[in-house]
Amino acid sequence: PAPVAAEASPSGPERREKMRLNARPGTRMLVIDDSATIVALLSRMLRQNGYTVLEAEDAEKGLEIARTQAPELIFLDIVLPGMDGFNALRTLRRDPITKHLPIIMISGNAQATEQFYVQRIGADDFMKKPFSRAEVFMRIEALLDAENIPRHGAKPGTRAEAAAADAAGG
Repeated sequence: PAPVAAEASPSGPERREKMRLNARPGTRMLVIDDSATIVALLSRMLRQNGYTVLEAEDAEKGLEIARTQAPELIFLDIVLPGMDGFNALRTLRRDPITKHLPIIMISGNAQATEQFYVQRIGADDFMKKPFSRAEVFMRIEALLDAENIPRHGAKPGTRAEAAAADAAGG
């Protein structure tokens, strides 16, 4: 029973020992954010993990990349110049080419964050700025299917629960 308690609330060195699930190397991820700093930071984190990263500084360019370059996961800022992230999300969900893509909304704006929780318009997850490396990879992991491919519609936590059931022989 004691080791289970340690796993339930990992802290310090034990946390690093936890086996983290990653998407397949080369998984294509699109980062749409008008902040060059956020794009650079998130892109570097993702590339260090072996992912291919596509970048866009506004929704219009992001939508074009999403339609033509087939990303497997999108990080989409809410507050953008021109079309905002909510409208970009609606557009992605209405397009047969992009409607299945998992999307993680990101924002540092408290009002936008609140609006996201009120609307919940088809995003798969939400990440508040500033975010940690651990949070980025935890959010990706929550969207992975059995083949380690990010999937739209996966509820955060289900992948971890499935892995725990497998480990328990369920």
